[in-house]
Amino acid sequence: QISLAANSMGGLRDAVALGLAMLVVLHASYSFYQDGRNLSFSAQSRNSVRFGNGKVRLPSSQRIRQSLPRSCATAESYEFPFTRIVGQEDMKKALLLNAVDTKIGGLLVFGDRGTGKSVCIQSMKSVLPEIEVVRGDPYNSHPSDGSLMGPEVAEKVSNGEKVDTEFIKTPIIQLPLGATEDKVCGTIDMEEALLSGQKKFECGLLGKANRGILFVDEINLMEDGLVDVVLDSAAGGYNKVEREGISAEHPARYILIATGHPDEGELRPQLLDRFGLFATVGTIQNTTLCTQMIMDRLEFDDDPKSFVNKVEPELKVLREKIDRARNLLSSVEVPEKLRLIVAEVCGKLGTEGIRGDLACIRAASANAALDGRTEITMQDLEEVVPLALGHRLKKDPTDPVFDTKRKSLVVNALKRIADPEAFMVPK
Repeated sequence: QISLAANSMGGLRDAVALGLAMLVVLHASYSFYQDGRNLSFSAQSRNSVRFGNGKVRLPSSQRIRQSLPRSCATAESYEFPFTRIVGQEDMKKALLLNAVDTKIGGLLVFGDRGTGKSVCIQSMKSVLPEIEVVRGDPYNSHPSDGSLMGPEVAEKVSNGEKVDTEFIKTPIIQLPLGATEDKVCGTIDMEEALLSGQKKFECGLLGKANRGILFVDEINLMEDGLVDVVLDSAAGGYNKVEREGISAEHPARYILIATGHPDEGELRPQLLDRFGLFATVGTIQNTTLCTQMIMDRLEFDDDPKSFVNKVEPELKVLREKIDRARNLLSSVEVPEKLRLIVAEVCGKLGTEGIRGDLACIRAASANAALDGRTEITMQDLEEVVPLALGHRLKKDPTDPVFDTKRKSLVVNALKRIADPEAFMVPK
């Protein structure tokens, strides 16, 4: 739907103008994503573009939606409910702890294929509380917290302008393996450059994941350079881009969740240490649990909407629990004795730096807040220390079953230090 109104279309200038206009129309892309029966639609367009004496009128988003079938405009997407995933308790616990305290440092999940790693992570959409954002802002800017505002919103707020807000589900942005650094970090907005002749920064995946979750599947297959970029922005809470005459900086506070398969290669120890928690998952061996999971999945595939509505009360209870834990987290206290135990365990296991100590304390505090308590206990440490220190142990290359013993090594070290008399050999 392109209408061209020009006084004259002769000459090289107008021919070039028409060619550029066609490029703009192509760049105002229609992107379709089909998942099972569900289809969602997104489009970006401008009203009109002027080149010389000519005028190109582009279709509005509303006209595009009206020209689509009704099923495209109203399609809904459903994720398998988080509460109905069974047999992967370590992974679920680690995800909930990160949801309560985003400063823990994210989660790395390694395990067999088909064990529900990606399904479990995507299902977090149904249990994370909604967030208030500035309407139409790609960075999910907070309406009042300046550290969580994108550059455009920050400028409006500083000028005293009022911004419209809305509540949305916590975004979960998946970073594909083939993504380029421009796509991840952001680059020049070519559409804006063609329309106005001005350079403008286009938000990348890191900006879109702000205040949400950035999910990287098969991270051990991703280029190390790109992994470093993602980890650096996750740790610093912002992303800075310098390229092609543009200097841009924006908030990028997200929870980094990554998965991998051990047969496809391991991450460098320097990268492993950057993740706050680590969980391993395996095939469910319990026949009862396996049968329950299969039946739930079959029911979900037959009618996703009905199944999700059936378990909505369970999801609502968990959402409220996470919300209460976030509010309680700042009141949780850590006894001096337990802080000393954590430091001694980290020293005994030979972990480098203090990231392990911090992850243990923060995860234990989040665990206590989830239980509605304001003081962590030894039980909290026993639940979270294996998740926080298992991937920080120095691997023994001569031990073929070292990976299966990570958790037991950490738990035994914790118990020996907490109660040394219980491990003393009687005379």
